[in-house]
Amino acid sequence: MLKAAGLDVIASAQAQSPAPAWRHALSLFGDVKYPADFKRFDYVNPDAPKGGVARQISIGTFDNFNLVVAGVKGNIAPAVGLIYETLMTRSQDEASSQYGLLAEAAMHPDDHSWVVYRLRKDAKWNDGKPVTPDDVLFSMDVLKKYSPMYSSYYKHVVKTEKVGDRDVKFTFDAPGNRELPAIVGELLVLPKHWWEGTDSDGRKRDIGATTLEKPLGSGPYAIKDFVAGRSVTLERVKTYWGEKLPVRIGQDNLDELRYEFFRDTTVSLEAFKADQADWILESSAKNWATAYDFPAVTEKRVVLEEFPINDSGRMQAFAFNIRRPLFSDKRVRRAFNYAFDFEEMNKQLFYGQYKRINSYFEGTELASTGIPQGKELEILKEVYGDIPPEVIAQPYQNPVGGDPEKVRENRRQSTRLLKEAGYEVRDQRLVDKDGKPVAVEFLVSNPATERVVLFYKPSLERLGMGVTVRTVDDAQYQNRVRNFDFDIIVDIWGQSLSPGNEQRDFWGSEAAKIPGSRNTVGIENPVVDKLIDKVIFASDRETLVAATRALDRVLLWHYYVVPQYTYGFLRYARWDRFSHAPLPKYGRSGLPSLWWFDKDKAEKIGRRS
Repeated sequence: MLKAAGLDVIASAQAQSPAPAWRHALSLFGDVKYPADFKRFDYVNPDAPKGGVARQISIGTFDNFNLVVAGVKGNIAPAVGLIYETLMTRSQDEASSQYGLLAEAAMHPDDHSWVVYRLRKDAKWNDGKPVTPDDVLFSMDVLKKYSPMYSSYYKHVVKTEKVGDRDVKFTFDAPGNRELPAIVGELLVLPKHWWEGTDSDGRKRDIGATTLEKPLGSGPYAIKDFVAGRSVTLERVKTYWGEKLPVRIGQDNLDELRYEFFRDTTVSLEAFKADQADWILESSAKNWATAYDFPAVTEKRVVLEEFPINDSGRMQAFAFNIRRPLFSDKRVRRAFNYAFDFEEMNKQLFYGQYKRINSYFEGTELASTGIPQGKELEILKEVYGDIPPEVIAQPYQNPVGGDPEKVRENRRQSTRLLKEAGYEVRDQRLVDKDGKPVAVEFLVSNPATERVVLFYKPSLERLGMGVTVRTVDDAQYQNRVRNFDFDIIVDIWGQSLSPGNEQRDFWGSEAAKIPGSRNTVGIENPVVDKLIDKVIFASDRETLVAATRALDRVLLWHYYVVPQYTYGFLRYARWDRFSHAPLPKYGRSGLPSLWWFDKDKAEKIGRRS
């Protein structure tokens, strides 16, 4: 156990009780798997060879390397995340455990009211300078100042201070938030000296602005070169300070990671077939069923593989902007759900591969089912007068289509709901009480999404609505969504196995007013806010699950979205030039960090084009 130091500067209240113990790892679910003296994670190959190049595909474009303003300004290059490190890093064979990366240890009291992280002595930036507490303080400050997401995520961190040569203390606004010590460990640490310096032209850098200057990191990769909007190449840092850490052994084996950006998924697929990329993540059920019949697959030079998703859930949906009057009435929103014939879409477009999403936490034990019972029912009774009675009395379920009779009945339900909300059909057009025709616009940036919306469009038009589908480039799409300038979009909210503070950014009232937040729907509901707090301040796993299910029900019964569909696997096609050890339960594909370039396989299937 590490010797506690600097405790004289930690809160005076601690003088009344023994100091908390230093921990090499944190877990939200109980004991951690790996002891303090562990050598490596079980799922890595410690003898994996270093070398090789991996060519990858990214959809969209980029004009920014500054992660601090991601989601607010510019389009971030996703590869940039690999150049930075966090205080802790997750193990991929545990549901929710973190081990020291930049930090060697952490301590916090039983009430989780603060946490202290101790940095490693040898943690360095890639220019050779040490990572210091000042870097940590700077990072928390600028992320909260410039990023709506981080501002919400770290809202409860009210004080960050240096309390030792290598120790940083984070104080929270109240005790009881079991997640806060761990999520502080996820803090992306940035180099203060670099951002406060000047570029090669002598201009002072601006942490609040976009940049295409190659940023300084502390991670295993650095940006080697790029073509703005088209490609980014990362190279493995040969002098990387953390290469021998237990949490890094056997990982980050590839010498170069090359990212090519495509505006169109059809073009990217053709590039993969022509051996211009080493692997592709296929999100289209149609393509997975029909597009991978080229010779390299038959010859087994290209491998098709599905990797189970065990580490998270999701809500993917047609998301309304309820800031707009039409969608402020939940009867209108529910009418849209009745108009969505998922079963027929699944059959015609997706070869029956998908299932309908029925929860904001689909794919996890956190999803609500049936009628609430036990602790979940107790939580809902606390807000009973402020929620629809159906939340407690009925299980939520989406309308079912798939045959003409069901579709007709669902259309009747849509018409009834619209009429109750004050809309009626005149001369085959749906109009409001003032006689103004109802028109909606779906905003999309992806042709694959456009195909789904176009299938949905005729069902809404049969209700008398005017429906347009506007497909814009990625930059325009991001700007419009960031400023809530849309009627309906297709949005996705990923959910961890232990939800917490991010729920405020997803559904919280304050986030609804902040441009760039993830509350794209615009939810401002006091009951939702209360239930988010129940999730965040849950004292044990049982309460967390119950509170999350209660939150799920309330969100579902307000019809904020029209849930779409999901598939419990990631579909990958890859040229067979790489190998990996047995993959961990929560690691998904493990690409690219757990894989290595296999020279024997590469020679067997032939040279790259």
